[in-house]
Amino acid sequence: MPVLTSEAVVLRTWPVHEADLVVSFFTRDYGRLKGIAKSALKSRKRFGGALEPMTLARAFFAERPRQELVRLDHLEIVRSPLAGPVDAVLLTVLSFYAELVDEALPEHDPQDAVFRLLVSVLEQTTQSNPWMPLTYFMLWMTRLMGLLPDLAHCIVCGEGLHAEAAWFNSYSDGLFCAVHRNASAAALSPDSWQLAQTIQRAPVASFATEAWPRRRGQDLRRFTLQTLERHLERKLKSAEALARLGG
Repeated sequence: MPVLTSEAVVLRTWPVHEADLVVSFFTRDYGRLKGIAKSALKSRKRFGGALEPMTLARAFFAERPRQELVRLDHLEIVRSPLAGPVDAVLLTVLSFYAELVDEALPEHDPQDAVFRLLVSVLEQTTQSNPWMPLTYFMLWMTRLMGLLPDLAHCIVCGEGLHAEAAWFNSYSDGLFCAVHRNASAAALSPDSWQLAQTIQRAPVASFATEAWPRRRGQDLRRFTLQTLERHLERKLKSAEALARLGG
């Protein structure tokens, strides 16, 4: 079996047998894969700390005939988000990235735009700055999954929206004008509406120097989460954990 290699981000792991792990990992070249890492709990030489969620690594693996799981030979760490200070919020944000990618993307389907998005937000996700990259990631994942209508116009009548008059609800994608919002609609704050426009035109690094307290973009995150969960047809456990942390 030829050994394949690709940049990859570790998503999740599950123990099997005595020392083996099943690993879900997202590769740039082959999409999301699941593999068996033999003796991973014993072999620090082959895996070390590379199996921590959201670790960016160079993965070496082989596809096995008529087998669902690839054989994951070893990982070479490129960068780990756990190399710096860590707290509960940071760990939960990283868990959200992992859960959403793992649930939203089919296996064996390369998604270069999503891979580049994930790597770029991981570079910005730190204990001191978790909310900005999380907001950016949620909006862009909604867009890359084809779930984000034009946020500059009402999805019912097509009239142009502005920062002081845009609403969303949990039953529909997109935003509504004052005429077509329903009784359960929530207003998107002016700052969040402007952010949504800017995020779609700028790289995540351009927001790195901005002040971004927890409450900034909170309603934008709620809007995108409702859309994502509606189309996934399930609640994300990491999103529930973020809500308990005030996110």
